[in-house]
Amino acid sequence: MTDTTLERRALAERLARAGVLTSPGWRAAVEAVPRELFRRPGVFLPVGGGRWRTVTASGTEPGEWVRIAYRDESLTTQLDGQLTADQAGDLVTGSPTSSSTTPVTVVDMLEKLEVEEGHRVLEIGTGTGYSAALLCFRLGEDNVTTVEVDPYVAARADAALELAGFSTWTVIGDGLLGHPRRAPYDRTIATCAVRRIPHAWIRQTKPGGIVLATVGGCWHYGTGLAKVTVAADGTAHGQIIGRSSFMQARSQIQVPIGGDLSARTAYPDSERATQVSPVLLDEWMPAFLAQLSTPGAHLTRATSAGGQRLYLFDPDRESFASFTQNDTGWTVRQGGPLTLWDRIERTLTAWLAAGSPDITAVRVHISQRTHTYWIDGHPALRWQHHLG
Repeated sequence: MTDTTLERRALAERLARAGVLTSPGWRAAVEAVPRELFRRPGVFLPVGGGRWRTVTASGTEPGEWVRIAYRDESLTTQLDGQLTADQAGDLVTGSPTSSSTTPVTVVDMLEKLEVEEGHRVLEIGTGTGYSAALLCFRLGEDNVTTVEVDPYVAARADAALELAGFSTWTVIGDGLLGHPRRAPYDRTIATCAVRRIPHAWIRQTKPGGIVLATVGGCWHYGTGLAKVTVAADGTAHGQIIGRSSFMQARSQIQVPIGGDLSARTAYPDSERATQVSPVLLDEWMPAFLAQLSTPGAHLTRATSAGGQRLYLFDPDRESFASFTQNDTGWTVRQGGPLTLWDRIERTLTAWLAAGSPDITAVRVHISQRTHTYWIDGHPALRWQHHLG
């Protein structure tokens, strides 16, 4: 096996210079855990046009494999829920369903978890196992439980953990349910995105413990990293501490909106000029706010003979908004019981009037029945999501 001591030290130094690696304990973990073990059997590198180039550990020159493994970027490790690099040809197509997260994100989240010696940690989403390995090195493998819904992914992670010298509590099951076997935990961390933090995670975390998870709606961006502290009464309180992007938890993935979008929006209940441009939703914070306002909505882009159009759909509420651009601005056509753009536009207007506060201004309160988000001092910027 290639000695990657220098690469690990260099990675730690880059993370320190980036300001995300600040504690000696996590620096020791980064310098000790061989990151290349957690890229096996291989990765998919994008080559454009929706295609991927397959790179495997066994089929690549060792030096090149190490350089790929220590890239400062996310690397796709699975396509379409089943295809891995050792099963694929040289060039393939597919949608990413598992990846190795960029080390900046991994280490930044672990630092923000505020672990202490003796803490027990529940990780939701084992993935490649690299985060679990860092936790095992830092806290001891007996204090780490990691949950993975995909048995094949879990088996690969277990093999990599064993090669790295760790044996931890790896559980196959629904990551949304967590795992009560060793609860209560001092810390819970999720490496997948969820629309709402499951209350099971709150129940399985000790009072005073921290839950760290990426929250948002159905979009692939515009999500935030929530950090909440569990109270003795079973609630949790905290805030969004920054932008964060992870693949959606498998049990929360929704089927993409398809079919003839023009036909689905052919009979609107209303039509008017927009007061705010819908392209504002291409920005992170407006997208996050839109998902707080309409948590079931999907944003879809399509190109037709008339040019590119934007659509919002809430399939559960059978509602839609369709946007077209003209010389004077944008027109929105809405249909269904939920006027999606009206809700989003009110939120964006209030946010702009408030001075466009950053995502870190958003507070969070979680109970068994509701998730409440708000920005202090602005009553119009408050949203309550009822569970069930």
